[in-house]
Amino acid sequence: MQWHRGFIGIIGGLFAACSAHSAAVSPKGPIFRGMCDASGAVPLSETTFAVADDEDNVIRVYDAERPGTPVASVDLSLSLGVMHKRSHKKGQLGEAPETDIEGAARVGDRAFWITSHGLNSSGKRKPERFRFFATSAPSDASSLTVLGRPYQELIADLIQDPRYAAFGLERASERPPKQPGGLNLEGLSERAEGGVFVGFRNPLPEGKALLAPLLNPNEVVEGSHAAFGPPVLLDLGGLGIRDIAYWHGRYLVLAGASDGGDAPSQLFVWNGRDAPRNAHVAELRGLNPEGLFAPAARANVLILSDDGTLEIGGDECKELKDATKKSFRGLWIDSRRLE
Repeated sequence: MQWHRGFIGIIGGLFAACSAHSAAVSPKGPIFRGMCDASGAVPLSETTFAVADDEDNVIRVYDAERPGTPVASVDLSLSLGVMHKRSHKKGQLGEAPETDIEGAARVGDRAFWITSHGLNSSGKRKPERFRFFATSAPSDASSLTVLGRPYQELIADLIQDPRYAAFGLERASERPPKQPGGLNLEGLSERAEGGVFVGFRNPLPEGKALLAPLLNPNEVVEGSHAAFGPPVLLDLGGLGIRDIAYWHGRYLVLAGASDGGDAPSQLFVWNGRDAPRNAHVAELRGLNPEGLFAPAARANVLILSDDGTLEIGGDECKELKDATKKSFRGLWIDSRRLE
């Protein structure tokens, strides 16, 4: 009997450990299907949002109240001037090179989107990764289209601005995005004073996250050079900006490791003047937060997780060939935690 009780105890301990591990990786909120690498997102209504996948050039629309497959999608490759590769299959086009769309912001009746503007992970410069562009933001998600022309000189304009010289952006632009001192843009937000904030995941000047106020986004997508305001540095505990959104008179800042390391992601609240406050959202552990759905009409916000490296059936999500098996997670945060 003692052996029997001991055996049962061991089995019970193993079961508890497995249950704890399952809880650590189990879904904490809605599951959205059809893509893995959720990045920038914009609200189209108080329930629907358009979101980019940084592994392709497709904008997909989801219903936050009815998670599942997208209600609409549009491939922007041709509108962004990215040509599809030739396919070996007769009469078919291959995949287009990814533009690496990372951030998005809703301003009035249009959405602005920004790509990483950095080298690829191998340290090679890919021209298609340098795009700042605008789209319509239709509430019925039926006809999301590119407005104006994609702009490709954003980094060049920043380098020419003497107020940004101290950050060594020209040197940073020659390094892989996750290398120390590399260049990687991931955040974009409406700005209370007008225009948008461009958020840097890397570099981190003096260990702080860099924001560049872009004052004339509408004119930029019509061909004008970018005009910037003075740089802003945020103390995010040594983390870079993964996303930023202006919501209910304050900014929500998703922060993560600039090198893709193990430092846990954090959510900060910033009033635009004082030091950002860490909201200490413990539920972010186990997620890879990279996008925010924060419509003004809602009393809560939805954090979107880039789940491209999450294993599904033994394979990383982004490596799956069957799109119906791909998914990314969301996490709702109540406004009372963000006061």
